[in-house]
Amino acid sequence: MNAFSFKERCLIGLTLFSMFFGAGNLIFPPFLGYLAGESTLSAMSGFAITAVAFPILGVIAVARSGGLETLAGRVHPVFAFIFTLLIYLSIGPCLAIPRTASTSFEMAVAPLFSGDAIFTGTVMGFEAATVAQAVYSVVFFTIAFLIALNPEKLTQRLGKILSPSLITLIAILFIASLVNPLGDYAAVRAPYDQVPLFKGFIEGYQTMDTLAALNFGLIIAMNIKAFGIKDEKTVVSETVKAGLIAGLLLITIYSALAHIGAEAGGAGFVGENGAQILTSVATAQFGPLGLSILGAIFFIACLNTCVGLLSCCSNYFKVTFPVMGYRGWLVLFAVSSMIISNAGLTMILKLSIPVLVGIYPLALVIIVLALIDPLISRFKRVYPMTMLFTGIAAVGQAFNYAGFPIPVLDPFLKSVPLASIGLEWAIIALAGLVIGAIVSPRQAKAA
Repeated sequence: MNAFSFKERCLIGLTLFSMFFGAGNLIFPPFLGYLAGESTLSAMSGFAITAVAFPILGVIAVARSGGLETLAGRVHPVFAFIFTLLIYLSIGPCLAIPRTASTSFEMAVAPLFSGDAIFTGTVMGFEAATVAQAVYSVVFFTIAFLIALNPEKLTQRLGKILSPSLITLIAILFIASLVNPLGDYAAVRAPYDQVPLFKGFIEGYQTMDTLAALNFGLIIAMNIKAFGIKDEKTVVSETVKAGLIAGLLLITIYSALAHIGAEAGGAGFVGENGAQILTSVATAQFGPLGLSILGAIFFIACLNTCVGLLSCCSNYFKVTFPVMGYRGWLVLFAVSSMIISNAGLTMILKLSIPVLVGIYPLALVIIVLALIDPLISRFKRVYPMTMLFTGIAAVGQAFNYAGFPIPVLDPFLKSVPLASIGLEWAIIALAGLVIGAIVSPRQAKAA
């Protein structure tokens, strides 16, 4: 086979979409709409840059560069190893994988144990909700483990079954908001009342999709080859096309969710996060059935992403640390993630913010460098200098978010243009690029 049919290409695109679309993708757009109100379009535009455009560009950049380690190796081999390892750990067992289970539990099961719910009391000295979360995590990761055992078959399992089901359920919520509007868009609220475009840009970090994009290409390529395509150029081409299909689906569904949240704000609903907003909307539209619909949405979305992350992390560690095979790493990550998920969603989200602030700028910048590589490849020191400058700014931001500002560095970062909106790293990265070009030896120029 030399190329895909339209149907096969759509299946691969659906598979990539389902791997991207998890917990954060459901939570953040409706809350953005809820707070941004009349400025939803502007805020959503910024969100789309870091939650849609960069993830898809990341898939394309890595596919064309021959893999993340090859791309990061343009900076330095040591950087390539550490950067790649940190990304896999953050999107893997340390943060993203446990978050899929804890988020789906909070939405699908936890309501049965809160307030006046009938499932209350204790079990063997533990709160019923605590026991339920432990049991749920075992079931959730067992299912994810079984699906991830054969990563080359994800197209059949995610693309054909789970992803269409997820899109259908979200469409039901969106159509209900069109047929029975709950309210008009409200006035913009803080923090979107100050440059909503840039606030949306920063909010897109929370989806973690740009980090995941740097790794999902391997799994997608594996699924493409399972269809019988062996030519590497064709594999890259089909990977790019799958990314474009996934991006179209992401922006469409994000816009629908943001619209639902904006209507909820106009209707006077109150919530502290996107999950609460969606719960209120689903209940208002469908009554008790709405909670079942929403629970199914969160379960399928989180399971899809969990499977994709387990697969790509296990493949990476199998190659990088061959002390165990794919299945051995898969068991380790499933079990460790299951344990960490029981710490609860609030704790996981609290820990994730400094980590994302520290890693995300590096991911964004290396994608940009990969895309403009034909223009800068002759400047030997552009990659290392740009990433060095970006890393210093990102680490400073991360320590500040963690409550441990670095003396001298923190005041300097706050004095850089765009610091008020959290984008000082972009100015510093640009400075690194210019300096790298200036100090690069002229003999590095390509013939």
